[in-house]
Amino acid sequence: MPKIKKKRVGFVLDMTPLVDIAFLLLTFFMFTAKFKSQAENEQKFTIKRPQASADTSKLPDQNLVLVKVAIDSVTNDTAYYYNISDEAAKAKVVAALPEIPAEQRDKALIKTADLILLEKLVKQSRVANIKMRFAVDGDKRISFKWYQDLMNVFQKSNATVFNFVTEKRG
Repeated sequence: MPKIKKKRVGFVLDMTPLVDIAFLLLTFFMFTAKFKSQAENEQKFTIKRPQASADTSKLPDQNLVLVKVAIDSVTNDTAYYYNISDEAAKAKVVAALPEIPAEQRDKALIKTADLILLEKLVKQSRVANIKMRFAVDGDKRISFKWYQDLMNVFQKSNATVFNFVTEKRG
């Protein structure tokens, strides 16, 4: 005579902790994500930075002027792109310089190949905020003449201390 088999009892899986963890991860990634700035959205060029291993300091988030020397991917010409991180200082600089074209006044990046306008931008940035720091982000494919002209502009404007943005050497 066979033994009587016990009836199988189904198991229950509680999904509440799984849903809690999923929402915690979702909120964590939402709060830590860094979105593109307006200047990065307007950027129509890519910069291939030179590699260096000398200094690993980080650029400040405030009171920074970033001058990008790049080749425009649409028109294929080289130009300086002037970006001021402080919005109040940028408004003062743009208001003080009527030479800036009207279509570039509300943009985050001011595109210019004119060294006189670039010098006026640097001087007005220093007037707008005395604590302003400068950084150069340049493409390694561009000839040294563009950087030499930029350094001459910095020297004429008494902005002799600036950082040069590079890629970290592997």
